[in-house]
Amino acid sequence: MSIEENLNKIRENISNVTLVAVSKTKPIEDLKVAYDLGQKDFGENKVQELIDKVEALPKDIRWHFIGNLQTNKVKYLVGKVFLIHSLSSIKLLRKIEDEFSKKNSVANLLIQINIGKEETKGGIFEEDLENFIIEIEKCNSCKVKGIMSIIPKGSNEENRYYFRKIKNIYDDLSNRSFKNITMEILSMGMTHDYKIAIEEGSNLIRVGEGIFGKRNIVGGLTNG
Repeated sequence: MSIEENLNKIRENISNVTLVAVSKTKPIEDLKVAYDLGQKDFGENKVQELIDKVEALPKDIRWHFIGNLQTNKVKYLVGKVFLIHSLSSIKLLRKIEDEFSKKNSVANLLIQINIGKEETKGGIFEEDLENFIIEIEKCNSCKVKGIMSIIPKGSNEENRYYFRKIKNIYDDLSNRSFKNITMEILSMGMTHDYKIAIEEGSNLIRVGEGIFGKRNIVGGLTNG
């Protein structure tokens, strides 16, 4: 199926849900096709690739950084990224605070939660969330807008179990008041499970293969 057919199919299945087109490894031409079809949110997981695409594509695109973010790369994202999905450690939080404050800029962030406690995935554990919140509240240039999680691979029932666990965390935080933290975005669900994720409360999905087709790379952790 074409990019247009794929986008139309997904849009038929979602309502009041933000669709982030995961465009990592995909050529500029593919992104232009999606953009011309009205797609404005794109997700990248490599800093240099994101920067290259920012410079080559229209300025009204909202760029989402969805990959593991190394502290030495944070400075390159200032002024270029709409939302960082992978806030996963206090060390990274402090580096983002430092680099964005230097430029009098604000970083919009999602806390990444490793709900399945998988060694191959980033994110904090649920039991570490309270200490993490304390550190976020000390910041001036970091604003958390919600949470993100990549669940373990499993059956539909297992997927639903983890999505519900994440939604419960989101709801709990939504009912509390914090400095620098608001629960606006619940980012969960990718190409193969986004329908279940939406049923369980997701309001942002990350879809790559379902829009652009399979990637021609081997290894690494997929994020769409």
